[in-house]
Amino acid sequence: MPPDQSTHQEPERPRVGLFVTCLVDFFRPQVGFAAVKLLEDAGCEVSAPLNQTCCGQPAYNSGDSKSAAAVAEGVVRAFAEFDYVVAPSGSCAGMIHEHYPRLFQEDPVLGPMAADLAGKTHELISFLVDILGVDRVEAAYEGVVTYHDSCSGLRELKIKAQPRQLLASVAGAHLRELPSAETCCGFGGAFCVKYPEISNKMVSDKADDITATGADTLLAGDLGCLLNMAGKLSREGSGIQVRHVAEVLAGMGDAPAIGQIDEPMRKEG
Repeated sequence: MPPDQSTHQEPERPRVGLFVTCLVDFFRPQVGFAAVKLLEDAGCEVSAPLNQTCCGQPAYNSGDSKSAAAVAEGVVRAFAEFDYVVAPSGSCAGMIHEHYPRLFQEDPVLGPMAADLAGKTHELISFLVDILGVDRVEAAYEGVVTYHDSCSGLRELKIKAQPRQLLASVAGAHLRELPSAETCCGFGGAFCVKYPEISNKMVSDKADDITATGADTLLAGDLGCLLNMAGKLSREGSGIQVRHVAEVLAGMGDAPAIGQIDEPMRKEG
């Protein structure tokens, strides 16, 4: 008799394209490594296309839709083959998910491609929880942490409970809520360049609120916000560590925090 063709087969691993983001690539590659670990631990096959570029958000937010579309086209084509596209940034994921279809709505070829890409693009932590059903991680991090909700992730992608759910499973970590968690840190991409005085006041208020929590670590899901707040805290002489939430969830919280220098590097200098 022929073999039973109805034998159950395990589904293939989801093919995930990692959108690394410019800031992660240039300033904090460890966030990308943490994202890969979390995704692979969740059963995904992960690739990071070498021809990926900026998502085009700086140009788009500045009103230069033509330049934004030129950049975005490269992203659309680079990630067309994947089942999902995941970014460790609510800002970049929000740009692709919310704004790419508008950029190409009149293009008969790129319009459908952009719409397809938008529908399968997710922020990292939201993807783990909402799409893959991950409800806990195997990681440890000793200390009191507080969490900042980045504007794009919160308002465009509704990311709020997901990082807190996974942080609750991190051994040794105690979350102390930041009263102004949903208030902008003042970065806002080009906003901090166009309106530096306003931006500085916003991040100063945010730094005061972070310090008042008594937490020893600040977490968030967007590196732009983290760099902005880490810079302000550092200039004020604060000892609060600043990290991307993916680093803690992936068990990579023992590396130097954002803005810190590794001890061996200090000795060599």
